[in-house]
Amino acid sequence: MPSLPITLAVITRNEAACIGRCLDSVPFAAEKLVVDSGSDDGTVAIAQAHGARVVHQDWLGFGPQRNFATTQCSHDWILVLDADECLSPELAGELERKLPALMAGDAPAAWLRRRTIYMGRPMRWYRPNVGEKLARLYHRDRARWSDARVHESLRFEGKAPTFDAPFDHANNPTLVHKQLKVLRYAELKCRDWHDKGKPARMWQAPFVYLLAFLKDYVFRLAMLDGWRGFVIAQTAASYALYKRMRYYEMVSNPASVAEATDALNKHHIEP
Repeated sequence: MPSLPITLAVITRNEAACIGRCLDSVPFAAEKLVVDSGSDDGTVAIAQAHGARVVHQDWLGFGPQRNFATTQCSHDWILVLDADECLSPELAGELERKLPALMAGDAPAAWLRRRTIYMGRPMRWYRPNVGEKLARLYHRDRARWSDARVHESLRFEGKAPTFDAPFDHANNPTLVHKQLKVLRYAELKCRDWHDKGKPARMWQAPFVYLLAFLKDYVFRLAMLDGWRGFVIAQTAASYALYKRMRYYEMVSNPASVAEATDALNKHHIEP
């Protein structure tokens, strides 16, 4: 497959189990860049074996880390994937056909659709996991990632086309992986809130849990995916609740920030 002047950019830390699949799913990229924040599980060697250039950068938070990666890319057009994501063969073919025209125009970015694999198979009805639209393809001079530590987004102005075929997200191989991610993401989000001086309103917590569960289970159709849908809705609601409890603890006991960081680092979780 001929290469196109585009960089695949992936940020990693201890992603040995999936980085090879991710990199191999984009055979047309002229450059594959991995920005690693300190892996000790063979991620770097595997990435290099699969054709990637690896750059080390201590963890800055998701948004700043992606913006750093942008500065390291050799090409103006950049495709961003997480290590646990990969292009489907259908999307790889669609991108190979349509990218030359996109890159010749003045579009700032493009939307891709993500299909989530959960508990070993694709979700069929839960809306965020079926055809979720994410801006992952962009021109470096026309778009920039937000500076959020977590739940970052690509910011740009103007119209952006949408590609039809999906890319796949192997979402948390087990619930253990999910809970570890919840700990990390909640810590990052709470630190963002703390920096902004957000009030800790614990009285909202029970309502947040209930509304989050109903939103996902009923209105986002998770109930149609059976018990997997129940699990995903309950997990999302628990995450919404835990963030608020953890933030209340941060505000009430500032020393807990450093104490939690030490505990997370002992389990190789980078806050």
